[in-house]
Amino acid sequence: MIREINFDGLIGPTHNYAALSFGNLASASNQGATSRPRDAALQGLAKMRFAMGLGLAQGFLLPLERPNATWLRQLGFAGSDAQVCAAAHAGDPRLFAQACSASSMWTANAATVSPAADCADGRTHLSVANLSRMTHRSLEHPDTLAQLRLAFANPAFAVHEAVPATFGDEGAANHMRLTSAHGDVGVEVFVYGEEGGKFPARQNRRASEAVARRHGLAPERTLFVAQSTAAIDAGAFHNDVVAVANEHVLFAHEQAFADAGALKADLARLLPEAVVVEVPASAVSLADAIRSYLFNSQLVTVPDGSMALILPMESHDCAPVKAYLDSLVAGNGPIRAVHYVQVRESMRNGGGPACLRLRVVADPSTIDPRFLLDDAKADRLAALVTAHWPETIGPGDLGNPALWEQAWQARRALLAAFEF
Repeated sequence: MIREINFDGLIGPTHNYAALSFGNLASASNQGATSRPRDAALQGLAKMRFAMGLGLAQGFLLPLERPNATWLRQLGFAGSDAQVCAAAHAGDPRLFAQACSASSMWTANAATVSPAADCADGRTHLSVANLSRMTHRSLEHPDTLAQLRLAFANPAFAVHEAVPATFGDEGAANHMRLTSAHGDVGVEVFVYGEEGGKFPARQNRRASEAVARRHGLAPERTLFVAQSTAAIDAGAFHNDVVAVANEHVLFAHEQAFADAGALKADLARLLPEAVVVEVPASAVSLADAIRSYLFNSQLVTVPDGSMALILPMESHDCAPVKAYLDSLVAGNGPIRAVHYVQVRESMRNGGGPACLRLRVVADPSTIDPRFLLDDAKADRLAALVTAHWPETIGPGDLGNPALWEQAWQARRALLAAFEF
């Protein structure tokens, strides 16, 4: 049965606040704070359990190996893994922090996904994102490719390498799909940024066009839409910070797009049943939308056919956002419920519920079952996290060899427990 499956990234043991992401205001504001990797991973698992409790299909992806000694060797550091890390930390602490980043937790940036119904060859296509605009994230795509090719090895899928790094591609965080129902033909919307603003535009239009060609999408049902410079400059470094779509509903801030009117007209033409829930700036400012991550929520269809938002607790705690959400569910619109989850550790690094998941529309029976979550696997993951993840990482801890070994051992235990 074709259904939506959200693959959340298990937050890795080196989760820390090194503020490596220029343009991400939450990341910058928490630079040097003490992170809590164990709590972060358990919060992520609790969100996955909550989604399963709503009747949704849930998957997970593994954290990548960090510190990344292989990458450091490519930069000229030599010796054992520990020697490579020691030399890199001593010689260039900022570079070493890049090699320690746990940013693969935000699997909305892992790839762009086009369901089989949209693709010319009838297969579900995934294109791994190159993430080339941020050094720490640009390290991810080779290992992400290997993991996705394992999870989606069935011939029902085609998993593509990253597009050339010349053109920045940030994956599903800048991609939306609208359709009557998940298994039906849809309209795919690729959102890109224009250069010249205060912060860099991470998604390049040519990268989006390349992904659309690879996936065999029908040009007449594929839209390329510019994100507004105002949104990027306000801290919406990805489109999913100001807009989210699910089936026939687009939920977006009125300042999300450079030409919102053209997008709404195209959707009305291509998908007459489309509903645009546009939040006015008079109700929720861009600053409040980005501070609360109102739009970095998961907009999902629950088993009774209604839609719900899974939001970070920060949305509950922001008065204008909470007031808007109360009025939203009190109305007669398509979004009938809101649920708040605690993902504070991820939020402090600039990633909300939607950042933590890669949405795949497919038949679960075609996916490697090791990547599909159930209560028993969630219990095993929680036990592994409790046993192996550091409780805290302070600003001076990244140079501690005991932390590197703990992180490597944590990943080895995870791979062994799930027979990867």
